Amino acid sequence: MTPIKLYLMRAVHDWAVDNRFTPQVLVDATAAGVKVPMNYVQDGRIVLNVHPRSVEQLEFGDDALRFSARFGAQSQRVEIPHAAVLAIYARENSQGITFPELPAGDDKGPGGDSPPNDNPPGKGPSLRVVK
Repeated sequence: MTPIKLYLMRAVHDWAVDNRFTPQVLVDATAAGVKVPMNYVQDGRIVLNVHPRSVEQLEFGDDALRFSARFGAQSQRVEIPHAAVLAIYARENSQGITFPELPAGDDKGPGGDSPPNDNPPGKGPSLRVVK
């Protein structure tokens, strides 16, 4: 089954581009499988502009977000497993969606292949306002 996170990322990206905003992704650069220019990482995270004018060969793959972009006048291939994407939002108004950080070693994430837990721990679902 295709993870729902993939569809949510695509939807926010398309919404931002359709409204002439700049879609950006916040990435946990320390997660397994992340390939980003490490000299641009701050505190283990990196924000990347994924607007079609800024990247080439943008692919929302079943397992990762992939594209080529220029960093310091050099083209580099970027690969971000879905589990490492912490948020996708419009730079101009910060509207978008955040995703929960996963514990180390847990790459399934929301909508992954693992079945839902019939006995969730004490706390129920919650919502929060993202500005």
